[in-house]
Amino acid sequence: MTNIRSLSNTPAYPLISLFSGGMGLDIGMEAAGLHIAVSQDFDKWCVETIRANNHKAIEGDIKELIQKDPSCEFLLKEAQIRANDVFAVIGGPPCQAFSTAGRRRGEQDERGQLYQQFVHVVTSIRPRFFVMENVKGLASMMVNKGTNSERPLLEVILEEFKRIGYHTVHDVVDAVHYGTPQFRERLIIIGSRDNEPIYIPMPTHFHFHQNPEMRWRTLNDALKGLDDPGPSGKLSERILKYLKLVPEGGNWKSLPQNIVEEAMGGAYKSGGGKVGFFRRLSFNEPSPTLVTSPSQKATLLGHPRELRPLSVREYARIQGFPDNWIFKGSLANCYKQIGNAVPIPLGKAIGEMLRAVAMGNSKVYSKRMRGTSVHNKLKNYQIGNFYD
Repeated sequence: MTNIRSLSNTPAYPLISLFSGGMGLDIGMEAAGLHIAVSQDFDKWCVETIRANNHKAIEGDIKELIQKDPSCEFLLKEAQIRANDVFAVIGGPPCQAFSTAGRRRGEQDERGQLYQQFVHVVTSIRPRFFVMENVKGLASMMVNKGTNSERPLLEVILEEFKRIGYHTVHDVVDAVHYGTPQFRERLIIIGSRDNEPIYIPMPTHFHFHQNPEMRWRTLNDALKGLDDPGPSGKLSERILKYLKLVPEGGNWKSLPQNIVEEAMGGAYKSGGGKVGFFRRLSFNEPSPTLVTSPSQKATLLGHPRELRPLSVREYARIQGFPDNWIFKGSLANCYKQIGNAVPIPLGKAIGEMLRAVAMGNSKVYSKRMRGTSVHNKLKNYQIGNFYD
């Protein structure tokens, strides 16, 4: 943590975190030298987790909290800072409504409107920066804004930030390119109140690179030295029956041909790749995107060699949580907190960018990357069907 102090005698670079969950983004920001002054979440177990790890937390529905105090003084009071001292507001409004795996009701779903509460907090507090993250599905979501034609929801959100005076950059990035042993695509929107040269952080890890330290991290890298994986979810007898026939890195396609249809049941003739059925991960590759329940038949995240799904501690390792991080609630609550989190290495990369800009040390390449797509530039380097 930096020793620089602000004029109000609070730690330098204080942040307000909304929709904090298990604090994945928050931990990444602190690893970059920033300071989480207060976190907020609706889920009681997320709040318990935040407090168990000695962080301040506000429990409650952000919409109701704002209705009671539109000025957002409740955030400043709990954080014990002045509005002028807030370095950034960060957070990821609940994203199920925008997920490509869900029904994509988007803004019609109440959860899809919570970005408006994020915008309200930024409008009220006027932080120097903001960071809003979400699933990549938001980038392609269309909404009807009272006209006969639909508009991209992302366009609507960016216009809101422009209206309140913030310069923004945005892109869909993959956490695997920032040292996370997991393929996880997220939409990142970063805003600057003072039109500073913010940018999407450049990738630091690649599929192939002459420097081993700059190659993708694998599941083996993540789990190395974890002697006790701790508890894991239970698999049904039906899943266990067939999973024992699947080798490391395989799935339902690895089953003997004469039992595939029997094992898959009604899903056998359905469309899609069905890659999650009877899936075992590979130690030699990054993990697929962590889901909130690794025991489900269609989204199984099976251990490479053991007859079980990944454990909570293995989940935490993949996301980059410290080994001493405490998760509160049932096993299902813990999986949910970790599965919904922003990977810590990605949060750290964004935090380092903000700090570099604030200190006037932003990279020369930042200006070249503004208005371009890091994600699209990297597509040419993807080898194999890692995103399936």
